[in-house]
Amino acid sequence: MDMSEPEPRQPPEELTPELLVRAYCMGAFPMADGRDGEIGWYSPDPRAVLPIDNDGFKVSRSLRRRVTSGCYRVTKDKAFEEVIRACALPRREDDDTWINEKIVDVYSQLHASGLAHSVEAWTPAPGVTAPGAPGQGGEELVGGLYGVALGGVFFGESMFHRATDASKVCLVALVEHLRAQGFEMLDVQFVNPHLEQFGVMELSREEYMRRLESALHSGVMW
Repeated sequence: MDMSEPEPRQPPEELTPELLVRAYCMGAFPMADGRDGEIGWYSPDPRAVLPIDNDGFKVSRSLRRRVTSGCYRVTKDKAFEEVIRACALPRREDDDTWINEKIVDVYSQLHASGLAHSVEAWTPAPGVTAPGAPGQGGEELVGGLYGVALGGVFFGESMFHRATDASKVCLVALVEHLRAQGFEMLDVQFVNPHLEQFGVMELSREEYMRRLESALHSGVMW
């Protein structure tokens, strides 16, 4: 499989969890075409990463207050499929989605094998005064993100929110977890305005692949 170009490439074999892991290790990731559902492979140059260290990862005072306020209950790996399906919904009526059923299925298989993970934000469901177990009727999912952990790298895929700053709170929780576990890199693929506030940086493909190779051999665990 040729993963050297930033343009989408059609794989020579069906998308499987094994192929997906191989692709990540080669610096590529899949996206489905919103029109025909074909899976393309992307390896952008430059590549966006978020610093994990305290100095590099930026959190505004207002967001830090929201994080510490406890307005959201944050969990990990409690509602993976619900998170990825929420991420798959178009952001606007005229948007396509790059997360189709095949993407949902393969990443859900990776989650079942312990390689794909989610972070979730919950609030009490309407009419509920005391929160119960996440996803069991007592709480409502209002934000989340998901991605893949291989070695010391977390490959962030997508996030969503239904309440103010819910996805940002999940991102802060993710970075704190990665830092505590000893992860070396948080890959976020592309720069966007949402990520700029957190100190996102761009690496050339050469530098990204060098760091990727090193981090993949790290012995950290999710």
